[in-house]
Amino acid sequence: MQNRTNQFSSLKTDGLHKKKRIYERFLKRPMDFILSTFAIIFFSPILIIVSYFVRIKLGSPILFKQKRPGLNEKIFTMYKFRTMTDEKDVNGQLLPDNIRLTKFGRMLRSTSLDELPELFNIIKGDMSIVGPRPVIEREVRLLELRKECNVDSILPGITGLAQINGRDNIDDYEKVKYDFEYLSKRNLVLDIKIIINTVLKVAKSE
Repeated sequence: MQNRTNQFSSLKTDGLHKKKRIYERFLKRPMDFILSTFAIIFFSPILIIVSYFVRIKLGSPILFKQKRPGLNEKIFTMYKFRTMTDEKDVNGQLLPDNIRLTKFGRMLRSTSLDELPELFNIIKGDMSIVGPRPVIEREVRLLELRKECNVDSILPGITGLAQINGRDNIDDYEKVKYDFEYLSKRNLVLDIKIIINTVLKVAKSE
């Protein structure tokens, strides 16, 4: 793991740990807030429709809430539309995820509609539009790699370099490598490219 971390250090970092750039200090947060606000307004009909069908098909609550490490490993509550039932076995234990994940839930995930409530995380300041994707606390190995490479020194995002370069089809090392690359090169042009690529991949169901 240490050798791989050293490989990350070979990337051009431009003093990323010591000095915030103008874009990050003065533009990124206002841009996140404005774009996410407009997105919530624009997608409000879809948010209402999806909420209705989640309530009908999966019951209450409509939102799935999960604790995840965010900026500087501070734990926050991330919101998503619920995609699984609460079915339990005879002992009262939840059934495996693949059983509880419904056809409707798969559709929400494949279209990324389940991610829309994360726009409210951006409004709250827990997340950014672009940044390292927040991981689940039980993903210990991935968390350790991210900590070694200081990936959690910036806000997590709805999308990022790792998401447009394989998402769950790449291993933990590759994910952190892309996150570290974003950490070292982040700027307005890169964020715009990532957002455009994300929209295209979602449109193509990739």
